[in-house]
Amino acid sequence: MTEPLGVPAAGVAPAATPIYERVLLKLSGDAFSPPDVEFGISSESTALLARQLVEIHALGVQTAVVVGGGNIWRGREAPGMDRARADYIGMLATVMNALALQDALEQAGVMTRVQTAIAMAQVAEPYVPLRAIRHLEKGRIVIFAAGMGAPYFSTDTTAAQRALEIRAEALFKGTKVDGVYSADPRTDPAAVKFESIGYTEVLSQNLQVMDATAISLCRENDLPIYVFNFQEEGNIKRALLGEPIGTLVHGPMGGAMR
Repeated sequence: MTEPLGVPAAGVAPAATPIYERVLLKLSGDAFSPPDVEFGISSESTALLARQLVEIHALGVQTAVVVGGGNIWRGREAPGMDRARADYIGMLATVMNALALQDALEQAGVMTRVQTAIAMAQVAEPYVPLRAIRHLEKGRIVIFAAGMGAPYFSTDTTAAQRALEIRAEALFKGTKVDGVYSADPRTDPAAVKFESIGYTEVLSQNLQVMDATAISLCRENDLPIYVFNFQEEGNIKRALLGEPIGTLVHGPMGGAMR
């Protein structure tokens, strides 16, 4: 059986060059929080993300990032608040994370642009897909913030949408576990890890990879999703070089490169 792209067959050495030329990395808000703490922005955690992004930037990979805001605000945990208003507060939280990541990247010498779906010209550019692509072509990392700019859409769905709009070849989902499992490996020792799995199986088994809207959008456009543990230093680079450290979510064609 042929292995899907991004998951080398057993005994096959990883690629010497990146598998993809343009990717979008989705990071949840807790990627920015202090270790073992749910809330806040940690300079240590942000620096870890920046170092890994600098590594793949040095490989020549055009990189965009979508950030969540759960380390600052979780709208669904605000009982009694209007859902739309709570979601807008969450969008502002993602902007804070984006600016923190931009600062860490630029201190490391990598030019970065933050684009927001809500206009705030004093702190970031408005989201313009063609401008984002141009930044990527010039070697800048682009961070997308404020979600879709509308309530009721998750940052997972935003990541899928933005990846398609900028013509990314894959969507990388950084998590705290090393791939997609049949159950939560942190609570179920019998959980089985998948090396690769189809979009339909993820939806039918209700596996918590990304929300159903994001998975469906990727399935409809055959956009491969690679799920891996971002907390181990160097893992983003390893994933891009084809090391089998996570799980590839793909369609019938195996997530072939565009």
